[in-house]
Amino acid sequence: MRFIVVRSSAPGCEPNCPEWISAEGTIEAGTPALFRRLLNTLGGRQLPIVVNSPGGNVDAALQLGRMIRKNKLDIAVGITEFSGCSPGMKNCRGNDAKQQPYSGVAYDSGAMCNSACPLMFAGGVRRIVGEWAYLGVHQITTTFRREQLLYRTTYRIVNGKKKIISTRIVSRKNAGSYKTYEMSKAVEKRLSAYLKEMGVEQGMLDVMKATPASDIRQIEPDDMLQMKLVTSLDSLDLLTEKTMCRRKPVPANCREAPSNGKPAEVANLEAAPLPAAPAPAPGPQIQEQEMRFVVVRGSNPLCNPDCPEWISAEGTIAAGTAAKLRQLLDTIGGRRLPMVVNSPGGDVQAALAAGRLIRERGLDVAVARTDFLDCDPGKADCEPTEGLYSGLTIDAGAQCDAACAVMIAGGIRRLVGAEAHFLVHSMGMEEKVRAYLDEMAIGSGFFAAMQSAQFSKHRELSQGELREFGLTTGPQSVDALTGATICTSSPKPDNCRVLPAASAEAEAPAKL
Repeated sequence: MRFIVVRSSAPGCEPNCPEWISAEGTIEAGTPALFRRLLNTLGGRQLPIVVNSPGGNVDAALQLGRMIRKNKLDIAVGITEFSGCSPGMKNCRGNDAKQQPYSGVAYDSGAMCNSACPLMFAGGVRRIVGEWAYLGVHQITTTFRREQLLYRTTYRIVNGKKKIISTRIVSRKNAGSYKTYEMSKAVEKRLSAYLKEMGVEQGMLDVMKATPASDIRQIEPDDMLQMKLVTSLDSLDLLTEKTMCRRKPVPANCREAPSNGKPAEVANLEAAPLPAAPAPAPGPQIQEQEMRFVVVRGSNPLCNPDCPEWISAEGTIAAGTAAKLRQLLDTIGGRRLPMVVNSPGGDVQAALAAGRLIRERGLDVAVARTDFLDCDPGKADCEPTEGLYSGLTIDAGAQCDAACAVMIAGGIRRLVGAEAHFLVHSMGMEEKVRAYLDEMAIGSGFFAAMQSAQFSKHRELSQGELREFGLTTGPQSVDALTGATICTSSPKPDNCRVLPAASAEAEAPAKL
């Protein structure tokens, strides 16, 4: 797990923006020391923590929870999407030794706090798990390691008896290890005392004990509230929303930029990419590459072995896009997988052809990004497992611009989440576009909105406008098509599939 101070990059929040601590990754033995080091740089500022973690070391999680409570910090389950550059990128430095935050936005869609993470989470003063985030627990796995030790003992004979002078270890040899998958009475007593110390009901411990170590039990929001694991049913926005710094009194995690400008976000980063006005903020910019289509399987551990699958469509719509889509659809044997689209637009004629193909095959569509788990399909050495990439869908920072809007209109269900950006402008080919929208039963208001914006001045449509024009079929986000729990609904969606036993075992959540 790494800890990074982040300042909101949401448009309109400057000069007084919320800041938070992004905590991402596996909890390891050295994690508390890293957290203590970061807290020492904050000078007592109380920044909320936005955590996204599969779990890890129990002892370290307990230490983190106590440090969080001692420093009176709030915590929420969420993912931080960095703007401009992110930690680990070459030539990208944020607050390293300079107390200058990185820049980004926080969202809860697809975020997780599993296994040992809820123990860390319990330390927060205010504890938030939004509607689209996941918090799960299971039994504790304890690993015992054996060592064979060789001692050298020095002794003296005194009156016929041995008197030991010194004993020291001269070698150690690994003698194997074994695991237990149930918590011992001593561990149960320690966890029970910790939860009581944090004001969390023992029901959480009961759920942990009742869930096998090979599984994950997602705790429902109402149950978390009853257990006092969360302090309210608010969303992550309670701690990071861009307008929160206008409240009175001003929250402790708000900080006004110096009069000479915004706090530096990136040091020594040449030609940092800036979005063209009024391009959608925040989130990674779509590279100018031709749209590619890949089949993705949900990687959230809560869905195994029955997980949703979808088609990720990312990039610029080009002349060959419809042919590529048809080729992929022909390889999946008639399965109706929804399309998750993230595109800056492109060739209008190709978008019309792709939209008609989508309608012909009866596919649903949503505007969102796919975050790939193991590797990105654009990398040369990235090969899918059994023909499937692994990932999660996120609408924050996703966009559908210009010709993409035409392609989206072909979907049976058409979803644009609250954090996705939908932009239109006049594209030419008026008669063909008008006839196509009529064919797709999209209201005339949508065509008028497109024509009202000049090519150089994109117009972003609101959620209300999209529903009013008939472009979207409901208020849901991409999670309605790809969320981890949709395969438990009845009837089961067409894009759910149980992998063979060997594959399902390989995808099982990592043990604590």
